[in-house]
Amino acid sequence: MSILICPVCSKKLFVSGKTYTCPSKHSFDIAKSGYVNLLLSKHAGKTVHGDNKIMVQARRDFLEKGYYSPLRDALCEKITNGIILDAGCGEGYYTAGISDKLIDSEIYGIDISKTAVDFASKRKKNITFATASIFHIPVEDNSCDSLVTVFSPYCSGEFQRVLKKNGKMFMAIPSEMHLWELKKAVYDTPYKNDVKPYELDGFKLDEKIHIKYKFLLDNPKDIQSLFSMTPYYYRTGKQQQKRLSVLESLETTADFEILIYNKI
Repeated sequence: MSILICPVCSKKLFVSGKTYTCPSKHSFDIAKSGYVNLLLSKHAGKTVHGDNKIMVQARRDFLEKGYYSPLRDALCEKITNGIILDAGCGEGYYTAGISDKLIDSEIYGIDISKTAVDFASKRKKNITFATASIFHIPVEDNSCDSLVTVFSPYCSGEFQRVLKKNGKMFMAIPSEMHLWELKKAVYDTPYKNDVKPYELDGFKLDEKIHIKYKFLLDNPKDIQSLFSMTPYYYRTGKQQQKRLSVLESLETTADFEILIYNKI
């Protein structure tokens, strides 16, 4: 039975054919690719939110090459069976990995980018995907055994609300040297990532896993795919972007942390 709730009235949603409906008769059609759009306009804001098609395609192309598979493998190794929510699932790379490992789990993925969720739905049909904001998660209170957030914004109130008592949150963040050589190639004065304090209200940190390795991008397309899927792409000028376009190969550092929390 689905844990999705109506974004209008917060009542439980039920599937009938190709439509989700709540007892108050609010209905939401399931797209051809399989996801449901539960993002209300008042939760989306006045501008375009989420990753656009260029960023989503770049990330899909890059991740499919396996460059970040050590992170996905380490994440999947720690998550156990149950009801799992990937909050900010993007195009579904990590969500699909979790599904492949935990075949007896009930898995959901939400993202504010309709393009990303469409890609995710086409990737994996046994996962329930929905377009929604992590700041207004259309999921029942205390319904999830685990919540996964990979490089996504953090929303304390909603994450605590949807997790069961003693539920676990798996948070993946970039550590200080992540993509250092890429930044050196772009910026005159590169900077290390600022890693924020690990303490979070309502959660107890149980474990921290550090994953660090170097990987080689041996062609210009993969270099551009990596750059296009990062925030740096939209924060740099044409002259800085041109510095990467002339590179034939680039070795750079992957530097991640997986933080595992228990809901208090």
